[in-house]
Amino acid sequence: MKFTVQTFGCKVNQYESTVIEKAMTAAGFERCEELSDADIVIINSCTVTDKGSRKASHAVSAAKKQSGGAVTVLTGCYPQAYPDEAARSGAEIVAGTAKRGEIPRLVREFLEKGEYRADMMLPGKYEEQGLPDNSGRTRAFIKIQDGCDRYCSYCVIPYARGRVRSRELAPIADEARLCADEGHREVVLVGINLSRYGSDIGADLADAVNAASLPDSIVRVRLSSLEPDMMTDALIEKLAACPKLCPHFHLSVQSGCDETLKRMNRHYDTAEYMRVVGKLRESFPGCAITTDIMVGFAGETDEEFARSLEFAKTAGFARIHVFTYSVRKGTAAAKLPGHIPESVKAERYRLMSEAAAEVYKKHLTMNIGKRYDVLIQKRTSPDYAEGLTPNYIPVRIYGSDAQRHDIVTVEITSTENDRCIGRKI
Repeated sequence: MKFTVQTFGCKVNQYESTVIEKAMTAAGFERCEELSDADIVIINSCTVTDKGSRKASHAVSAAKKQSGGAVTVLTGCYPQAYPDEAARSGAEIVAGTAKRGEIPRLVREFLEKGEYRADMMLPGKYEEQGLPDNSGRTRAFIKIQDGCDRYCSYCVIPYARGRVRSRELAPIADEARLCADEGHREVVLVGINLSRYGSDIGADLADAVNAASLPDSIVRVRLSSLEPDMMTDALIEKLAACPKLCPHFHLSVQSGCDETLKRMNRHYDTAEYMRVVGKLRESFPGCAITTDIMVGFAGETDEEFARSLEFAKTAGFARIHVFTYSVRKGTAAAKLPGHIPESVKAERYRLMSEAAAEVYKKHLTMNIGKRYDVLIQKRTSPDYAEGLTPNYIPVRIYGSDAQRHDIVTVEITSTENDRCIGRKI
C-alpha cells in the first residue's frame, strides 16, 4: 500500500515527518508524492496559530476527496492540544505528538480491525522515535529536545508538546555520524525550546553542539530558534568555544515593547534582550541575529506598536519574521481584554513587514566586499549555484561549477532581490 505525508509547521515537524516516512517504509509501505496515488495519507499538523489548526482540519477532508477515500492519519500538535476537535476531523487514526515510530503499527491495526485508533500519551522523558531520512536535504536536521515549560500567555505548545525532555548526548553524536556518512557537511539542531536543552539531564546546549561536532566531515553546526532569557553569559562563553558553531542566532523577541512582553508572559524586557544580543556580538564577531516579532497582540495600543516598530528598525537585526497574533483557545491570552480588530492587525503586519524588508536589505548590502565559505545547497541552473554562509546569508554564485554539499570561498559582490551575489575566490 502507498502512503504520503503532508507536513505543516516548524523544523521539528519537518524532522518528525521524515522519521514517520522512514518508519512506514521500513514497515513495508511504499511512499508516493501524489494524494491521488495514496492509500494512506499522514497529516503532520501545526497549531501555533488558528490558521494552522484550520489547515489541519481542511487537509483531512481534502485528503479524503483527492485520494478517493484513503485512510487518514492526523498527527502532530493540533490533535495533542485539541483532541476533541481532532476526533471530529474525520481521520481514522489520531496520534498526537509522541511515538511517531508507532504510526505504522496504528495503521496496521486499523487495516486489520477497521476501528478508530488514537494514541495521545506523552512520555515523561525523551524517547527515541527512530531516525529520519535527510537524503533530500543539504543541511541535515537533528532533533535534540522536545517540550516547553515557558507558558507564554499566547502559546498552546506546552499543552501540545508536554514537559521539557532532552535527548542524551550519545544518540546525538550517533545521528551526526550518520549524517556525515550520508555526505552532509552541516547539521541543524532543532527542538521545541532549544535553549532548555539539557536542563533535565545535567547537560547544556554547548554539550549538544560538541556532540554533533564529533565527525570530522561535519564542519558546521547550526542552532534553530532560541529563548533570550536562557542565553546566560556562561552558556554563551561555552558556545563560543565550539569551533564548528555557526555565528547565527535566531533569538525570538516577539515584541519590542516592554508592556506587551509582560502581557505575553515573556521572561525578559527589551533591555535584557539587547544585553544578550550584545554578549553574542562580543563573543561571535560578525554574527547574524534574526528574530520573530508578533503584531496585534491582545491590548497592544498604537503607542506600544510604535515602540515595537522602532525597536525592529534599530536593534540591528539581520532578518525579522513577522506574524500576526492568533487567539488560541485554552491560553491565558485568550481571556485578556483589548483584542485587536483584524483590520488593525493587517495594517500593523504591513508596516512591520515593510520595516523587516528594509532591515534585511540593509543587512545584505552591509556584506558586500566580505568573504565567506558558502555551503552549496542546490544548482537550479547550469549558470549558477546557490548556498548559505555560516551567518545565514543566501548567496548565488555565477560561473562556478560547485555542486551540492561543496563548500567554496566566495566574495560578496552585490545583492539581488532577497540574496547576495558572490564570486568564487
